[in-house]
Amino acid sequence: MAKVTDAVAALALPVVERAGCTLWDVEYIKEAGSWFLRVYIDKEGGVSIDDCETVSRPLSDLLDEHDPIEGSYTFEVSSAGADRALKKPEHFEQFQGSEVEVRLYRPREGRKEFVGVLKSYEDGDVTLNVNGAETRFTKQEIALVRLYLRV
Repeated sequence: MAKVTDAVAALALPVVERAGCTLWDVEYIKEAGSWFLRVYIDKEGGVSIDDCETVSRPLSDLLDEHDPIEGSYTFEVSSAGADRALKKPEHFEQFQGSEVEVRLYRPREGRKEFVGVLKSYEDGDVTLNVNGAETRFTKQEIALVRLYLRV
């Protein structure tokens, strides 16, 4: 799947930049028996529905022209969101010092979710300040890291 997302990202990047946005992520996943191609964009001040449309139309044409994916899929362009997942080293660098949520595959200390301030990211390992204590999570135990929104 990495090759599909890389090919789509290469096609999407100039379209996204022409729209005044940045490319946050591309995911190609199967949900409930159907394949979804999602392109996540970001923009200073937030992404509007118009931004998504400005990217979606020309990118859809490019995808049809280059046909990087065999078979049918649902194509979506979306904002990365306020509670966006952090996946790439540059995401972690950008949000160092921010409050994040780490979800684990298996419980640690009886729980699978930890919220704290992002201190560092190194080779997939994440260190948070959780209630004043520095806590390190290894790449192998992390299911998801995303920005945490207090409500």
